[in-house]
This record gives sequence, structure tokens and C-alpha cells, in this order.
Amino acid sequence: MWWVLWVLAALLALFCCLDVWYFLRVPLVIIQAWFQPPVWDITAEQTLTGRVTLHDIDMCHMNNARYLRECDFARFSLYTRNGVFKAARALGASMVVGATTIRYRRALCIGEGYELRSRIVTWDDKAFYLEQRFVSTKDGLVCAVMYCKQSVVRGSPDKIMQHLCKRKVECPEFPEDLQHWVNFISASSQALRAESGLEEKNK
Repeated sequence: MWWVLWVLAALLALFCCLDVWYFLRVPLVIIQAWFQPPVWDITAEQTLTGRVTLHDIDMCHMNNARYLRECDFARFSLYTRNGVFKAARALGASMVVGATTIRYRRALCIGEGYELRSRIVTWDDKAFYLEQRFVSTKDGLVCAVMYCKQSVVRGSPDKIMQHLCKRKVECPEFPEDLQHWVNFISASSQALRAESGLEEKNK
């Protein structure tokens, strides 16, 4: 009987200290992606389906933070299927989110189904840029759209692309709205560096 109490206490402590459901879902998403057909076109769109549950809601609609969480899982699936994860690992590189921006157009309500459509739009010498859209299955409306800057650490998108394609790959042009956002990131970074005195130290 005592061991049951110890197990329950350990589980309670685990759930209090960690986002257990997140860490359980990540490997599940990756395993599911392994058993799906690979995506050979690096810029091809991948679609995952979902439905707003009681865990997601805030005032009967999907909580703002849940959109970003679902985008995490969709990127894990995308990178597994298009080979980016495998290529980064082979090159000793890793990837982190450098910036995101999301626009909410209409709430996804409890019980409503949606498609999460993810694609790599383009890249530069330091990061991939992705677009992720939440599309309602009820009427096809784009309820939210997010841009993500996926920075490559100890490597570069060009090296990953060359590893995948075995040749030099030209990156697609930046769409106008994405370029505006990238310019904002650059301006914000410069302002923060100046504010902290880093620019003076680097001179």
C-alpha cells in the first residue's frame, strides 16, 4: 500500500514541477512523423489536424498560448518529415526559436476542428523562417497566422540544405510582410544592444 502512495506522491511532484504532457507529446509527435511519408520538398506545406479541447480553452475559446504550443509540435513533425532534424544532427547543429509573431483573426471555439498548416518560407545565413496557419475546418477561415524565426546554432541553413540536397540551394525570396518583420527584429536587436552598451564594447 505504501508504494502506491509513494508513486502517487512522485507523480504529483512531477506534474507540479514539469509540463509532463508536453514532454510526453513531443516524442509521440516525432514517432508519428517517422511513420508518415517523407517530404522531399523542403518548402512543401505540411498539415496537422486538431480540435479545441477543455485543456486548450480560455473563456470557451482557445487560449493564446495554446496556439504557440501547437505550433511547436507542428514544427517537430515538419522537421522530422523533411529531414531537417536529421541533417542538423549529422552536422552537429541545433535549432532554437529566435522570434515569433502571431496574428489572431478569429477565435477557435471549444470543440472546433482546425488544420495547422506549416511550411518553411525561406532562410538566410542564420535562420529558417516559417509560416504556420490555423485554418478552421468549419468554414476554411484562417483564424490565426504565425511567423517563426528558427535560428540554427553551430551551423547554418545553407549547410543543412546542402546536406539534404547534395548541392547549393538558392533560398526563395522574402515575401514583403515577412521582410518587414525581419527588419523589425534587426532594428529591435540594434536598439537593445545600444541600450545595454554592447555596441560600444564591440568597437
